[in-house]
Amino acid sequence: MTSQPRDTPLRAVHERLGATMTEFAGWLMPLRYSSETAEHNAVRSGAGLFDLSHMGEIAVTGPGAGAALDYAVVGWPSALAPGRARYTMLCAPDGGVLDDLVIYRQGSDPERFLVVANAANTAVVLGELQRRCSRTPGAQVHDETAATGLIAIQGPNAARILSAVTDLELGAMRYYAGSYGSVADRPAWVARTGYTGEDGFEVFCAAGDCERVWTALTEAGPAGLVPAGLAARDTLRLEAGMPLYGNELGPDVTPYEAGLGRVVRLDKPADFVGRQALAARAAEGPRQVLTGLVARSRRVPRHGYAVLSEAGGRVGVVTSGAPSPTLGAPIAMAYVETGATGPFGIDIRGKTEPADVTELPFYDRSKQR
Repeated sequence: MTSQPRDTPLRAVHERLGATMTEFAGWLMPLRYSSETAEHNAVRSGAGLFDLSHMGEIAVTGPGAGAALDYAVVGWPSALAPGRARYTMLCAPDGGVLDDLVIYRQGSDPERFLVVANAANTAVVLGELQRRCSRTPGAQVHDETAATGLIAIQGPNAARILSAVTDLELGAMRYYAGSYGSVADRPAWVARTGYTGEDGFEVFCAAGDCERVWTALTEAGPAGLVPAGLAARDTLRLEAGMPLYGNELGPDVTPYEAGLGRVVRLDKPADFVGRQALAARAAEGPRQVLTGLVARSRRVPRHGYAVLSEAGGRVGVVTSGAPSPTLGAPIAMAYVETGATGPFGIDIRGKTEPADVTELPFYDRSKQR
């Protein structure tokens, strides 16, 4: 028997706005509200509002929390200053990626860490953290997903809009930092993080306060602020060269293949799950390389399409592909064999379409303004 998808606290809001809803990772989510291209462009030029309440929120607390997380993930959470965040990964003993995470060390309690997991992997991450943290006395793991609402406001106007409804001084907040404060007169944890390649903030609040926060943000930014769905979120993150679990990341890939070896802290004194395998991979080098491709034709590369050498042999596979509203051409990320050199082609339904290799990310906001 198929289980019904879960609702976020904002389902009624999405329905009032006329969103096209879709099942995603066990949740009913807005795919788009009108035009995904218009939503994408609004985030690049103004601001977009996203419901991210499907993401997993797991708290690790207690006097051993930092040490427990040092063992559980490839990063060094105990070295985080209160109020800071870090992107990291949960890996299997063989180095394969079980999920990519953002960990916040929340400032009011230096031994409280908030781990944000991908929606599809929340149960896996929760179970692994419970097992791995149980070896450290004092560490406790709590699933806070159901009690937490998460709204992201992303885009060049995000700080101005959010400033109108919060008591926090956003101008002083660094990237990958966060603070407790109020938003729409409700308690919240606000972080300068996101998944779009633009400046922006993520607001964690009680699930019951989610609609109030969404409404306040909407009213504070009527000019250039639009609700944005999963489709725009995917093209935004693709342009920004950000990996998606199940596409660029998975149990058959280590952080080194994804070009994210920097998140593996082999220099931390504590042992951690996957250290031996990841140290060996770091020494031998990746077996494939995540590569950016821009198609020369209008045909769009999609996940799973073969990447071909000039001679026609298969040398890789597309992991993510879509039309890029910002570049005006189809783009793709692909894993290509180490040592393979372009020019490359992409097998799109039996026809080889030429593609140019480009550095990731496709879009960098610091170079646009």
